[in-house]
Amino acid sequence: MDRSIHLFPGQGDFSVAALAACLARDDVLRRAAAEVFAAVDEGAAGRDVPALSSWLLGDAPPSTRELAHAATGTSQLALYGASLSAHTALTIRFGEPAAVLGVSFGEIAALTAAGVWSVADGAGVACDLAHVLATCPGGLTLLACDESTAAALIASEDTAGTAVACVNDDTETVVSGPLSELLRVEERARRTGTAATRLRLPFSSHHPSLGAQAEQFARVVRKRLGAPPRRPVYSAVAGRAYEPRDDLGARLADCLVRPARLPAVLHRLTDDGFTTFREAGPGSALSRSVRRILPADRAAVPAAPAD
Repeated sequence: MDRSIHLFPGQGDFSVAALAACLARDDVLRRAAAEVFAAVDEGAAGRDVPALSSWLLGDAPPSTRELAHAATGTSQLALYGASLSAHTALTIRFGEPAAVLGVSFGEIAALTAAGVWSVADGAGVACDLAHVLATCPGGLTLLACDESTAAALIASEDTAGTAVACVNDDTETVVSGPLSELLRVEERARRTGTAATRLRLPFSSHHPSLGAQAEQFARVVRKRLGAPPRRPVYSAVAGRAYEPRDDLGARLADCLVRPARLPAVLHRLTDDGFTTFREAGPGSALSRSVRRILPADRAAVPAAPAD
């Protein structure tokens, strides 16, 4: 029996150009996006962000750079809406997924897809997190290596404030820390032949020093909690599906202070009987990682929207 799961990406893999290309060739996605972004605009009303249904989906969409320089929360709402648009289009084509997986920021869209929030209410949560992230100093760097190699690259006194943030697969690990330390890590990586790319995100995340920001976000989420999930919601940070006893405010806030490890949760999913992995977003990074991590006889990974 085929058991499918929708995968909701984090902020490191979002491009306006990729979204525009997907919308141009996919009528189902375009109709879904119109409905989703109308609800996103409703949820963001009064928050000083532009109306994305007319800007992002209009005839002259912004560049990724323009989006990043818009009001706080704009980029996050764009990814949130794009992910839910892809989820809606996939559901129309293939039916409801048996479960959803959220990776970092993608947990908000995943919980919305599971019915915890309406699209409009989830947009409010995404905006709240964006404002918390704006207070998180530092940055994030993608290293072309596995976790153990990344850990060795940051294991130095002059980079003691840098931590492993996200493990995508054996070829990609993201580290988080102060900007001055990331420069040292990047230089050290290049000297050893490891590619290093600074993510275009003006904040750090998945870092143990962000406890105050995590508690602030947990309080916000607890005030906004809606219905129980209608389907299992897996977390790359928790490494498992959330359970009824979980404090979702605290678990979502864990994304600010704990690492996300995609390989561990993907193996957990195959152990739990999931066989088809569909990316709910305009990119394809998650799909590539699934193909690298899981053997083909255990996981079917259809082409992502951007493929």
